[in-house]
Amino acid sequence: MSQVRAEILDVDYPNTAAARIVINAPTSKIFEVLANPRAHASFDGSATIKESISGPARLHLGAKFSMAMKIKVPYRITNTVVAFEENQKITWSHLMKWTWSYELQDLGNSTTQVTEIFDGYSIPAFSRWWLKKTGAVARNPKFMAKSLVQLKALCEG
Repeated sequence: MSQVRAEILDVDYPNTAAARIVINAPTSKIFEVLANPRAHASFDGSATIKESISGPARLHLGAKFSMAMKIKVPYRITNTVVAFEENQKITWSHLMKWTWSYELQDLGNSTTQVTEIFDGYSIPAFSRWWLKKTGAVARNPKFMAKSLVQLKALCEG
């Protein structure tokens, strides 16, 4: 049996990454997982999310949610949902201004293409410096692909 993999996409913009996978589940089921901040740690391919600290049970446009994170040292980050289209797209951002998006496309027969996008293209200079200093952009595609594989397993299981 072959290993499940997500496709890492070529992106033409600096500080941006994207990955895609097909999940054998309806868009509504996948979106419910993405819209639940308490579920994020269960499919985090970077292993940096430790738990959801606060936020609504289900995200919506303008919702704020906090996560306990750890990249070498523990910290807390508060995100704000900046785009929300039911069963199609959810995007959040935090104080560094880059965004994480999930875009869902219904392929029919309860099959969904999910694209995860990290966008740090038009962020402030300090945020660009931070991305470069931490090497996050170089690691993000692999972590995103891992997240999508874990999301697939969660939604198909």
